[in-house]
Amino acid sequence: MLTRHNKLAKTSASPGKTQMINHFVMDNHWYIVDLPGYGYAKVSQKQRNSFWKMISDYLMERQNLMTVFVLIDSRLKPQKNDLEFLAKLGEWQVPFNIVFTKSDKNKQSDTAKNVRNFLDKMREDWEFLPRTFVTSAVKYHGRKEILSYVEELNEMFYEHKNKE
Repeated sequence: MLTRHNKLAKTSASPGKTQMINHFVMDNHWYIVDLPGYGYAKVSQKQRNSFWKMISDYLMERQNLMTVFVLIDSRLKPQKNDLEFLAKLGEWQVPFNIVFTKSDKNKQSDTAKNVRNFLDKMREDWEFLPRTFVTSAVKYHGRKEILSYVEELNEMFYEHKNKE
């Protein structure tokens, strides 16, 4: 969605297809990293544990990680595994944002309700909520907002780097 190049990464109707860490260089100076999912993949428990170790090692050891965009399906009520993953990110002090996906697959009012319910559920445990984006890969909703935010992050990163 961000690149408008739908063949860049393989997608599938069934979850769990991303099984490695994939790096995509953007504009020759920043990159997106696609990690395996943590929830719905139809894989063995051993493979799920392997994914979890890969994800946690990556997120806790990256010195130059500016933020994580956690993708949440906007069609669903708050899912336990999503909330647990966000809690882990908080525990690890990994900065994150939430990207509510598939907003085109629901009525706008239903998407808004699901997003509100998710954020209300987060408020039970979080003092501050992260930045959120509501997106559609089909209609490119939210694309400009995310890219603008990434630009802000890149500016902060390069300012900090130049001060060192």
